[in-house]
Amino acid sequence: MKAIRRVLIFGSMGSGKSTLTKRLGAVLKLPVIHLDSHFWRPNWVEPDRETWRAQQRELVQASEWIMDGNYSATLDERWPYADTIIFVDQPRLLCLWRVVKRRIMYHGRSRPDLAPDCPEKLDRVAFEFVWTYPKARRPKVLKRLAEAKTTKLVFHLRGDAAIEQFLVDLSQIAA
Repeated sequence: MKAIRRVLIFGSMGSGKSTLTKRLGAVLKLPVIHLDSHFWRPNWVEPDRETWRAQQRELVQASEWIMDGNYSATLDERWPYADTIIFVDQPRLLCLWRVVKRRIMYHGRSRPDLAPDCPEKLDRVAFEFVWTYPKARRPKVLKRLAEAKTTKLVFHLRGDAAIEQFLVDLSQIAA
């Protein structure tokens, strides 16, 4: 297997991207980058587009990383640097359940994979993102994955069992 050094992880909110990123970072001993923690400013303020692009250009310069987050409008800043792409493809209702559960677990405080001073929230935008992901975003991701297979390692992980098996397989290879 080709060396895995720069990994992009995609999927709906609540799909388990951040959890997989942390676990994969431990298995491969690679640094973890949660894009949400770089994007959001205190109190959920968004950066201007050029600041965000510049920040990503800086992040991808490192020789090794595992990066999670969608941010499709600026994917062109990250895509060329990745050698591995992972799509975490979970059922919509599971993603919704996890987003609600996360809101309850982190009520009034920021998650570890978010910027400080961004207390967990569940708003209409988040709900709509998860609800529309299978039809609005998933087909575009699948198309991009199919195109990437010629130049990158591509993993399409469907469900928790596939994620667990993927981590077991990589652990064995890494050992």
